[in-house]
Amino acid sequence: MFRHSRYGDVWLRDTGRSSCLAPASSRNALCVRRLGRKYVMAGDTDVSAQVTAWTGIAGARFDFVLEGGAIEVDGEGTLITTRSCLLDGVRNPEARRRGHRSAPALALGAEHVIWLERGLANDHTDGHVDTLARFVAPGVVAAMEPARPGDPNGDVLDSNHPRAATRPHRARERLEVVTVVSPGDVGGLPASYMNFYVANTTVVVPTYGVANDDRAITTIQTLFPGRRAVGVPARAILVGGVAFHCCTQQQPRVSWRR
Repeated sequence: MFRHSRYGDVWLRDTGRSSCLAPASSRNALCVRRLGRKYVMAGDTDVSAQVTAWTGIAGARFDFVLEGGAIEVDGEGTLITTRSCLLDGVRNPEARRRGHRSAPALALGAEHVIWLERGLANDHTDGHVDTLARFVAPGVVAAMEPARPGDPNGDVLDSNHPRAATRPHRARERLEVVTVVSPGDVGGLPASYMNFYVANTTVVVPTYGVANDDRAITTIQTLFPGRRAVGVPARAILVGGVAFHCCTQQQPRVSWRR
């Protein structure tokens, strides 16, 4: 079924509503303000409420700023985000001044937050985590590693690596981290293979016409054995923002499917 609604920008991951699983099989919509004072476009503030109304799923509205691309969750209580985005002082200045960093986690039901430091060079989102690290299963996170030599994000990716992170609510179980190579320099743009989109049977991987494209697709394919990893050119989309994860927003299934 197709629905049509007015919007200002294509990044549905950030303007649309997020969903979380409540007890048993119910689902709740999470409607929050998006992108703070940046990129204010007509219609964008209405998208999440409109989608929630169409689905008929109960929703809650929160008065803090949280884009869908700024968070990554594993479905078992662990959330990854970046300090440069959620604590930048632009999105939620009151929360930063008062030290209330837990509001997004509480709204999503997360028990543990892993804070990475900052995002890619020239990233207009101030560090959305979906260009850095993505959960591929509960407790298993894929993180981008620098392409050597001369990766413009080498220092960022090295410092952000979640290799030492643990999940205290799981008896200090250490995260399993797998690495996917970076595209390297793509004309100074914030290119990332982490901005893949997971569909029912396919994983859509952004490619940039660079040497590491095939290597990244092969690695991501191993992370989703039940799906087919497909590379799709994303340079044109990258010029306007990021890639496929950013311009989509899935409706979650009740059970985790790897």
